Amino acid sequence: MTDAAQPIWIDPTDCHYPEAPAREAVTNPHLSHQVTWNETRAFKPAMHPVGRLRYYYKWPGHGGALWWRTRYWPTRRRVLQIRGEYNPKTMRREKTIVDKRPIWWTLAFIAMILAPAVVPTAGWNTVMSAAAVFGIYAAVNLCWMLIIGTASIYSLASYAVVGAAAYGTTYLAIQLGLPWWMLPLIGALIGLAFGLIIGLPAMRLDGFYYALLTLGVVELCRVYVVQSREFGSATGGLYGAPSYLPATLGQMPRLLFSYYAALALMAFALIVYRFIDGKRLGRVLRMAPEKREAFAQACGVDFVHARIMVFLISSTALGFIGGFYAIHFGGASPNLFSFDTVLLSLAMLVIGGIGRSEGAVAGTAIVVFIDRVLIDLGPLRYMLIGAIMLGVVLFLREGLFGIKHQFRTWRDKKKSERRATRAEKGGEMLPEEATETEDKDQIYFRRFDKMQRDFLKRLVTDAVIEEHRSRPLGQHSEALERLLIYFRRQGQVDKYAIMVLEEFRAYRIVALSGHRGTAPRVVEDRNYATSDEAYHALFLRRVQDLLET
Repeated sequence: MTDAAQPIWIDPTDCHYPEAPAREAVTNPHLSHQVTWNETRAFKPAMHPVGRLRYYYKWPGHGGALWWRTRYWPTRRRVLQIRGEYNPKTMRREKTIVDKRPIWWTLAFIAMILAPAVVPTAGWNTVMSAAAVFGIYAAVNLCWMLIIGTASIYSLASYAVVGAAAYGTTYLAIQLGLPWWMLPLIGALIGLAFGLIIGLPAMRLDGFYYALLTLGVVELCRVYVVQSREFGSATGGLYGAPSYLPATLGQMPRLLFSYYAALALMAFALIVYRFIDGKRLGRVLRMAPEKREAFAQACGVDFVHARIMVFLISSTALGFIGGFYAIHFGGASPNLFSFDTVLLSLAMLVIGGIGRSEGAVAGTAIVVFIDRVLIDLGPLRYMLIGAIMLGVVLFLREGLFGIKHQFRTWRDKKKSERRATRAEKGGEMLPEEATETEDKDQIYFRRFDKMQRDFLKRLVTDAVIEEHRSRPLGQHSEALERLLIYFRRQGQVDKYAIMVLEEFRAYRIVALSGHRGTAPRVVEDRNYATSDEAYHALFLRRVQDLLET
């Protein structure tokens, strides 16, 4: 019989001895396991969605076709980076396009080709002139990105190379009467020579000091062309170079033709960028990033030679662009050597993201659009460019095209924080620990053990402790029996036991080592006179360890 306020447990084994009264003990009320299960499964903190999961479309297997191994000649970059895998659920082969940049580049070029069709007639001249300037500046910035990003040479003389080639080719065309198609080739030679002159100090100088040197070279070139009569000090520039545009074309066809020519120049610069960054020179320089040159040199990487080669190739390409600049605008202007041009170009690279070809193109498009199309804003457009640049520097790590990686890093951090708020270890494996465990059965065993300990903690009451004190051995109530069964099935390592010092007179609590041949360690110096006292003291120690877990 039991009372609702104080349940009484009756020993069922006493029915075998009817001559004696049945043993009774106060016990705990019945507690369902489902209570602990529901509390464990419930999420206590509020859940907030953070970002979205990565989604890669799974294409069917390609079979025996090897088209996906095609590479860009002459680089080692594949047309599409495809990862093949086997899906154990569908039991089929699948492939995933990991690097989608070639697809985006193709769509971007298609959009650039079709862009003139959507330009409003009212602003046709302004927009198409700015679009041609965008193509030229994007080509310059792609080559400059090779110097700063790939070669890690902080040169500010890229537009000085373009200006030197533009002035040199224009002067030769006026003096010698050269055709327009020869000027880009001659400009490439001038760029190579100019690159040799300013590239040799890069073997000795580095970082901030080399940037100051190249900035001084730009200023010297500006002062020279401004004060030189031969280079048009009186007319504000040197003009008279032949143009590649036919004289019979009208205004709108000339703008359209010049836009597509500048777009082809940008495609040429992009090919040069891929040719260097995707081949051996780019891989060698990626082995020797900034502040790790000593390690690369110890590994046998000749990064100095690779940097100089990249610088010379980029200078040659910049000279070619300078020759195209001369035949596009009919000459050269001192603005190529101005500090404003250098600052605007730096803003293009910083906004798009240094070290990324797509960043150079996108940053150039943003700055050129604000500078050449939004002319009505006046000086405010430069403040707008500065504000955008300042925001990118403060809040973005790798420019606009680093937002994706930065967002994924932030999302993973927030997911870990949210997971940490709702994950209570308590003997259960955390997600990071579970991924490194080969035996996955241990994950569920420790989860079950945690829930079992949470349930057993509820069974520890004064009534159960008093029941064990009165009779440590024999039949017990359900609550006490569950506790004893859990304690008895624990491992042998550091398991409490009773050592008999003197039979029926002295007992002591020890902890087993769990290893054969190793003596148990003494837990306490206290001796117990009877075995019942020792058993109860051992029970209390186990209960204390359970409550502290």
